[in-house]
Amino acid sequence: MSILTVFDILGTIAFAISGALAAMNKRLDIFGVLILAFVTAVGGGTLRDVLIGYTPVAWMRNYTTITVILGSYLVVLFAKPYLKHLKKPLFYFDSFGLGAFTITGIAQGMAFGLHPGLCVALGTMTGAFGGVIRDILINEIPHVFRKEIYATACIIGGVVFFLLLSLNVERHYAEVAAAVAVVVVRIVAIRYHLYLPKIYDRDQV
Repeated sequence: MSILTVFDILGTIAFAISGALAAMNKRLDIFGVLILAFVTAVGGGTLRDVLIGYTPVAWMRNYTTITVILGSYLVVLFAKPYLKHLKKPLFYFDSFGLGAFTITGIAQGMAFGLHPGLCVALGTMTGAFGGVIRDILINEIPHVFRKEIYATACIIGGVVFFLLLSLNVERHYAEVAAAVAVVVVRIVAIRYHLYLPKIYDRDQV
């Protein structure tokens, strides 16, 4: 099993759980919970594959993804009474999912011979767009459009990846380091309340 496959599975688990929890917080029924888990987990990858013409998209080619999402969904349903104690671990896991999907998106772009800048853009879409769909469906402003450092962490991770490759670091080491960079940037930003600058006055409506 390659490291990209591991990243893909762990990222799918993380975002499926994230989507399911968001649905539960909005008191959706069990079907709504499943749909939100699914679109959060595959939304970014689907957008990526459509943009580069890789169709049918990845989750239609590999039934492992659907199995992982269903398994994560069932775990969340049956573990609901205990999930209130997992808020902090789930945040860290979700952050790792962001890093994992960023790397798989970059790898897909490289497989199609795209420019490194476009690969970073694809990685950012893969990592962040599932959360965008999730938030839109539950009528919230997506994290990526708010002051939190979210997509920026993906971009930084992508830059780290290509920088390491330019220094002749082996690719799988660069992938791990880049994923870790995304996680660290996300966690540090939340821990120390680091945000992107605002472009409007504090009192502006």
